[in-house]
Amino acid sequence: MKIRPVILCGGAGTRLWPNAKKHQAKQFINFGNWTLLGKTLERVKASIFDAPIISTNAKYLRQVKQHLKKHKIRKFKIVLEPAKRNTAPAILSTALIKDIPNEQPLMFLAADHLIEKVGLFNKAIKKNQKKLTQNNIFIFGIKPTIPSSEFGYFLTKNNKVSRFVEKPKEAKAKQIISKKGYWNSGMFYLRKDSIINNFKKYQPNIYRNCNKAVTKAKYKSNVYYLNKQAFTKATAKSFDYAILEKTKDINAIKLDIPWSDLGSWKEICKMYGRNKRHYYKKKNVFHRPWGSYVNLFNGKEFLIKELYVKPKGILSLQKHHHRAEHWVVTHGKPKITLNKKYFTMKPDETIFIPLGAIHRIENPYKKPVKIIEAQVGSILKETDIVRYQDVYGRVK
Repeated sequence: MKIRPVILCGGAGTRLWPNAKKHQAKQFINFGNWTLLGKTLERVKASIFDAPIISTNAKYLRQVKQHLKKHKIRKFKIVLEPAKRNTAPAILSTALIKDIPNEQPLMFLAADHLIEKVGLFNKAIKKNQKKLTQNNIFIFGIKPTIPSSEFGYFLTKNNKVSRFVEKPKEAKAKQIISKKGYWNSGMFYLRKDSIINNFKKYQPNIYRNCNKAVTKAKYKSNVYYLNKQAFTKATAKSFDYAILEKTKDINAIKLDIPWSDLGSWKEICKMYGRNKRHYYKKKNVFHRPWGSYVNLFNGKEFLIKELYVKPKGILSLQKHHHRAEHWVVTHGKPKITLNKKYFTMKPDETIFIPLGAIHRIENPYKKPVKIIEAQVGSILKETDIVRYQDVYGRVK
């Protein structure tokens, strides 16, 4: 039996746009002729997978259909949530639709994760298929590259999950990694009957109301419109809290592959840094007295640059009216001014420059400085620079 991929595509992506009234959901952002949902749809074309099911809401239905058409996926089902109830009701509702046999394996994927080395990922899915039972759950862990506080973790004993840790502080994350903890990728793998059995046992309210929402759903053109009255009665809980923290039968599939949920501009900057050769164009290089910069990608209300600050180069002391900036240092040790604070940064360190903050980059050393910069705002032009001081005489 093939594995049914279920793509959870309801996230709003507000973390990237904290002050914007209108923001783009992360899975649909164009990062340079590709989106995270598009990459996910391409992944599930592998021969191990059955036709995908997409869980989303009415707001995103048109974009989901556009993506399916663009990626030439003709066989699919969409399950439409009438209200936000978190991931537990979303996951259960997709599993309850009639086309899925009871023993079919389901692979739950987030629409907004970037996974590289897909071959290794799919191999791990296939390899563990025979181990699925009517009660157990497999979750995918990613070997951490840094002690990040942006991800949850889990610890294991004999490949069974012994403990989950929600987004710890960096010092705690270091301890978890020293105990061979893995990032919790939020990807789940289990059979339909296991989902049903776990929800019946641990979350009868969610099971009862989601079952009604699916039974009373309207079905038209491959789309299940879940019954609103029943669905809104389901308790709003994440799958982690509703099921994973209750059951003891959780197995870990540990992977050492490049993975990111691109959940912050820091992660996005790093992704462009790793892949800058794909985005680099000579015509987008601009020279300045302090060094140069290259525009790597101009997105919708964001611009990604790489700054090159030559030895002894100093940018002007400046601020912006229409944009905030996120910097990731990739090379050298820049000296930073941020309002009334002065400090030195090292490679892999990041900083946020809020809208209107007075700031400057200096390179007092002999080695060049390189920084990947994400500008986020309504106007992303050089005209939005207010200079206070400049060693090259550019203050009017």
